[in-house]
Amino acid sequence: MALTPRLDIRQGQQLVMTPQLQQAIKLLQLSNLDLANFIEQELEKNPLLERGDADLDVNQPAEVVSDNDAGFGEEGADSAALTDLSLGDATALPETSDSPLDTDYDNLYNNDSASDGANESPAANATDSGYLAATTSSSGYSGSEFSLENTLAEDLSLQDHLTGQLSLLPLPAPTKFIATYLIDLVSDAGYFTGDTSEISETLGCTEQLVVETLDILKGFEPSGVFAQDLAECLALQLKDKNRYDPAMAALLDNLELLARGDLKTLMSLCGVDREDITEMVSEIRELDPKPGLKFGHDVSNTVIPDVFVSRNPDGSWHIELNTETLPKVLVNNRYHAQISNKPLKKQEKEFISECMNTANWLVKSLDQRANTILKVATELVAQQEMFFTQGIEYLKPMNLKAIADAIQMHESTVSRVTANKYLATARGVFELKYFFTSAINSTSGGGISHSAESVKYKLKQLVDDEKPNAILSDDKIVELMKREGIDIARRTVAKYRDALNIPSSVERRRQKKLLTT
Repeated sequence: MALTPRLDIRQGQQLVMTPQLQQAIKLLQLSNLDLANFIEQELEKNPLLERGDADLDVNQPAEVVSDNDAGFGEEGADSAALTDLSLGDATALPETSDSPLDTDYDNLYNNDSASDGANESPAANATDSGYLAATTSSSGYSGSEFSLENTLAEDLSLQDHLTGQLSLLPLPAPTKFIATYLIDLVSDAGYFTGDTSEISETLGCTEQLVVETLDILKGFEPSGVFAQDLAECLALQLKDKNRYDPAMAALLDNLELLARGDLKTLMSLCGVDREDITEMVSEIRELDPKPGLKFGHDVSNTVIPDVFVSRNPDGSWHIELNTETLPKVLVNNRYHAQISNKPLKKQEKEFISECMNTANWLVKSLDQRANTILKVATELVAQQEMFFTQGIEYLKPMNLKAIADAIQMHESTVSRVTANKYLATARGVFELKYFFTSAINSTSGGGISHSAESVKYKLKQLVDDEKPNAILSDDKIVELMKREGIDIARRTVAKYRDALNIPSSVERRRQKKLLTT
């Protein structure tokens, strides 16, 4: 049979991922903060999008306008307002306060002249309190320019603190240059992270000069900075207190034995008795292993919840979205109507049409995202109600399919919704993924399965309650778990113990004996 080219017509089905659909899927898995950054980018690109006004009613449903809708004439321009975005059910949204601030003015400006100078200008009141007078004379600020932010002081960083000490020393210029370079190589914890040989090649000087400069910097405050490891950091602090001797040096050379609680071996290496080694260990505990953290450094951001869960007086659950972090997007239909009535080129009409379609689709996507998150959170609370009422011990094993079947959505959609989302409850803030855990079988055949997180909690309770003379081995923990109806293997106990950073029974016995001595 000869091979010849030919044309065939075939019928099939396939899912086409349009850019709009890809955007809607992307928005589902973004947190509120990431979503705000995405919205800022869209606001810069699309002239028909505007940031929402806090005074507008967020409970009004979204109005989506297409190019084919009527009302873009003069009458439409008069009635076309900014299209708002609904952030979920009206009953799930907090009422907006009429107060322009979260607190009264009396709480912000509480001074004796507040009542007497009610009709005076803010600048006059500030001057009476003695606050703005000095500011105005020195920097020229007027009353309208004054704000609390202008009085805030920046945290002093470790590098700035060390540089200030360096400027007070009468050192030669080459040494100061090297010291300035070394200060930039100090970590936030205060440890020196560079290599002296590489630094000497980079700066074109001898390694001995770099080492001598480093030795000078090791005498700076806080005590322990510029150390290259934990033992040297502790040694510098002990030398500063005049408590560094051969016995203490031997102890610092064997910190791994101290971590394991092997006091008997340490007593032999240091040549001291139990009373002396106990006193030495107490001195070590009073030292700071990370002296640089006393100074300004990057602060970890607090987790901002996406959903709030609270209990109503009748026992039902009140679930609402965190509207404070949800970005509000408005479609300026009036501006679109004004532009549409003007004679435009073909390219300009295509651009305006594309901007309008993009803006409408973004509003739809944000509204759908908010409703989907609210729907998933509501079903999650319904299925894990025992957790919210009685605690982690009653957390049920649950998978994505259980939520997806209940709300009639696909598992992938639920997976995207629960990614990077947090739930604020009376028991704390939890990631939505936290509630999806594997199941541990019950010892009774028809018993209810146990959640892996609740089993970890029981394991931690058993370890915390154990006595120094009765440390529980993994086999003993398995036996105690089975008494409570949890069918768990020894290797699973070891895995959960490692996940909780709980040391082995041998290490725990040494540590607890060390604490009791």
